[in-house]
Amino acid sequence: MDSDFFLAGDIGGTKTTLALFSKGADLNEPVARTTLLSRNYSGLEAMVDEFLCRTDFDVKEACFGVAGPVVSDHAGISNLPWVIDEKRLVEVFGFSCVRLVNDLMAIANSIPLLGPNDLITLNQGDEVEEGAVAVIAPGTGLGEAFLVWDGERYRAFASEGGHTDFAPINDLESELLGFMKSRFDHVSYERLCSGIGFPNIYAFLRENGYGDEPAWLTGRLADADDPVPIIVDAALDDENSCVLCKTALNTFVSILGSEAGNLALKTLSLGGLYLAGGISPRILPALKTDLFMKAFTRKGRMSDLLGNMPVHVILNPDAPLIGAAAFVELGIRD
Repeated sequence: MDSDFFLAGDIGGTKTTLALFSKGADLNEPVARTTLLSRNYSGLEAMVDEFLCRTDFDVKEACFGVAGPVVSDHAGISNLPWVIDEKRLVEVFGFSCVRLVNDLMAIANSIPLLGPNDLITLNQGDEVEEGAVAVIAPGTGLGEAFLVWDGERYRAFASEGGHTDFAPINDLESELLGFMKSRFDHVSYERLCSGIGFPNIYAFLRENGYGDEPAWLTGRLADADDPVPIIVDAALDDENSCVLCKTALNTFVSILGSEAGNLALKTLSLGGLYLAGGISPRILPALKTDLFMKAFTRKGRMSDLLGNMPVHVILNPDAPLIGAAAFVELGIRD
C-alpha cells in the first residue's frame, strides 16, 4: 500500500475518465486509468468504487473536473441526473480532501503544463508575460474559463459565459437569430456554437434554401445518434463536396471566432486565447482559414489589440484530466 497517490477525473455526460497519479511524477503518465460510459452508472461514487477496487493504492486526495457549474461544493452533470457532493465523497471513500471544479476550469489549469506538441497555433501574436489567458471549448456545450497571474503563478477561474446572449455580426446570422428565437426562449452562444448547437445551424440553412441536402447525406443523418461528425466530415471532404455542410461549418467557425473575441476582450487575454473541447481539433482545417481570425478580430477600435493576441488550439485530449490532477499537486485548496 502507498499513500503518495491521488485520484483525478474528467467527468462528462457521455464518458468519464479516472486516473491515479503519483505525487511529483509526470502528469502525462498516470499510474492507472480507465474510461467509462457515464450513463451506465448511477453516479460518480459507483464509478470511483469500481476503479479503486481494481487497484492496490491508498488514495487520500482527489479532484474531479465536471461538465457543469460547481456551487457550494456541489455539482450536477449535463445530461445526467447526477448530484456530486464533496463531503459525501470524503465520507464514502475516506479521502482527506476532495475538490470539484468545472471541467473548463480544469482545462485552464492544464495550460501552463502543456508543451508545443499539445498545441497548434492559429495566430502567433505577441504574448504578454503574465498576461491573462482565456479558454473557450466547443464540445457537447460551450465552455469558457480564464487564468489570471497572482504574482507567483496562474490561477484558474470558471465561467458560464457560453450561456450569454448570441449576437449576430452579419445578415445571415441575423436571420439565424430569428430562426432560433422562434424555437427557444433564450438564444445563447451555446445554442449554436457547440455539439448541441451545430444541428441548429444546419437546420436553419437547409430550411431556408442555403443549399440542397444530398440523398446520401439524408440517409446517414437519419441513422446517426450524433449528426455533428457527419456534417463536419462532409464539409471537409473535398472529393465529395456538400455546399450545405460547408456553409454550416463556416457559419459555426465565424460564430465561434466572434464569441472567442468577446471572451478575449472581457478577460483582456494578452497571454493568449486557447481553443479546447472535442470539436476544435476535429474542425482544425476550417479554423486555419481566415474565417475564425476575421471574426475574432472584428471588434472595431479593439481589432488591432485582438490581432496581436496569440491564439492556440489544444490538441491534447487529456487536458481536463491533467488540469484536475494539477490542482492536487498545487495544493487542493490553494
